[in-house]
Amino acid sequence: MQSFEWVDAESVEHAVSLLGEGSERQPVVAKAGGMDLLDLMKNGVMAPRRVVNIKTIKGLDGVRFDAKQGLELGSLVTLARVSREPEVRKRFVALADAAEHAATPQVRNAATMGGNLLQRPRCWYFRYDHFHQAGGDDVERVREGQNQYHAIFDNQRTVMVHASTPATALVAYGASVELTGPGGKTRLVPVSEFLLPPDMKRSTDTVIAPNELLTRVRIPAPAAGTKSAYHKQGERESYDWPICDVAVVLQMDGKVIRQAAIAMGWVAPTPRRAAEAEKLLVGKTLNEELARQAAKAAVNGATPLSKNAYKVPILEAIVRRTVLAAAAA
Repeated sequence: MQSFEWVDAESVEHAVSLLGEGSERQPVVAKAGGMDLLDLMKNGVMAPRRVVNIKTIKGLDGVRFDAKQGLELGSLVTLARVSREPEVRKRFVALADAAEHAATPQVRNAATMGGNLLQRPRCWYFRYDHFHQAGGDDVERVREGQNQYHAIFDNQRTVMVHASTPATALVAYGASVELTGPGGKTRLVPVSEFLLPPDMKRSTDTVIAPNELLTRVRIPAPAAGTKSAYHKQGERESYDWPICDVAVVLQMDGKVIRQAAIAMGWVAPTPRRAAEAEKLLVGKTLNEELARQAAKAAVNGATPLSKNAYKVPILEAIVRRTVLAAAAA
């Protein structure tokens, strides 16, 4: 790891000004919990000349719920707090469960919502710099290599998957991120549009600009009758990375589904909505057979790689279980 300058930001404006002084050759990066950044620096994937510590900024660790405006999470709110915050646990069950099942208790106590969304892929080819050494056939090398945890959808251009578990729930809830730039100017970007397919030619897998700071996550207030569920499936419980995870948000009118959102993580370069499955559910009364049909529709069109076809039936089962769990919540 090379040497770098450390600066404690005094405010959002101060942090934004410092970030704006970076360049492609001499990047300046923000650090919140630092769980991912330190790994990237140790592995030689990132070599910033300056690290801007934003944990010193007051006001970015708040949680606020309003019946009309919805939920607002500061970017410095830890995953541990999200998992146990009363309003989140009561109204946004899928998000609370996603945060609770991310990593270990020690990591959840330090990792932040903003940093979790901004983390880079956990692909071992990327983490160990193989993508930067092999020229133009990186994707083909992985496609025939150790790809058992890689994408089974949308994997023509890149086979890596996004590493955030809360992102899966946030996409299902229709959440947005607030980005703050120079002059205090802010913009709201849906999480589904904020996350980009991993690209080794970029320094980030999001639409955030070099001189912007992710300051808040916003989730619309749930409509009456909204129920949700989340399930993470790994090879083992505890801190293991998921094989897949699924978040389901249903708006129920009695036993009839009026609206449905199914988001699937760790199976595509970004969390993927199961649009065909959602359409099957709307306007119908849920039962085991309907859930089974929706699950089959969710995995329709999968293009598994040489070693990850096992993900398809696992994902199908998890979608079915999570849909049923959401309706029964």
